[in-house]
Amino acid sequence: MKRRKLHSRKELQRLRRKLRKNLTRAEAFLWKRIKSRQLAGRRFTKQHSIGPYIVDFYCASERLVIELDGQWHNDSLIQDYDYNRTKFLEGKGFRVVRFENVVVFERIDQVLEEIREHFDQHE
Repeated sequence: MKRRKLHSRKELQRLRRKLRKNLTRAEAFLWKRIKSRQLAGRRFTKQHSIGPYIVDFYCASERLVIELDGQWHNDSLIQDYDYNRTKFLEGKGFRVVRFENVVVFERIDQVLEEIREHFDQHE
């Protein structure tokens, strides 16, 4: 049986590009602070695909996924989708950290510190 590629699947390439060009305000705000190895020398990618999902930010060296949740994440269908996605990612050995958009804007230093706290915790 052929094993499916886990990262950067070809069928999601077009959507990843579109999402990278159209970041939400919160994603752009956080990206300015984590791109180009600004956060403890770690390299992050934005709108990275893992399996069938596209995550907001991914740090390969830490197997760390960062997701930003907007107001629409209060919808029960979105919450179910997020739950299933998180379970899939955790089942593959990734750690998932979630922040609400408003927290990113109001407490960016705390957000960055919480992300740093997840460094060097992978097995």
